[in-house]
Amino acid sequence: MRVLGIDPGLTRCGVGVVEGVPGRPGKLIGYFVVRTDTDADIAHRLLHLDRGLTDLVAEHKPDAVAVERVFAQHNVQTVIGTAQASGVAVLAGARAGLPVEMYTPSEVKAAVTGSGTAGKAQVTAMVTRLLQLDAPPKPADAADALALAICHIWRGGTRAKIQAAALAAARRSTR
Repeated sequence: MRVLGIDPGLTRCGVGVVEGVPGRPGKLIGYFVVRTDTDADIAHRLLHLDRGLTDLVAEHKPDAVAVERVFAQHNVQTVIGTAQASGVAVLAGARAGLPVEMYTPSEVKAAVTGSGTAGKAQVTAMVTRLLQLDAPPKPADAADALALAICHIWRGGTRAKIQAAALAAARRSTR
């Protein structure tokens, strides 16, 4: 399975592409950062982000997209920009007809390190190890995007099967 992970951000949006199967080290396909000019109008920033993500989806042809779920922050402007970027990321996957899953930061940390409270350095170290890289991916946005892709490869299939079973059970009970 090939997964495109997206760590949404309005200024820097991390993107990582990983191929793999649950429980095994993945193969790095690539990682990128889509940047927008902080002085540009919000509409143009979102359009630039959309074009960049759409191009990466088209180029790498993932089987699924994994996006980090926005969480509460103290800085309202930051969380609004992150939420807007998250919407663009979800749209890029949906527009391509791909399944899109969202994961909280603690879900990603737990999947990659075994601890939902791991720090950025621990996540980056495990991504480097799991993908058998010579050096840690930089910047941190790219490492986080790779962690999202790994998380989906390892957990997404199980999550999708549980959701499908619950939906099938709900359909049977309404007959």
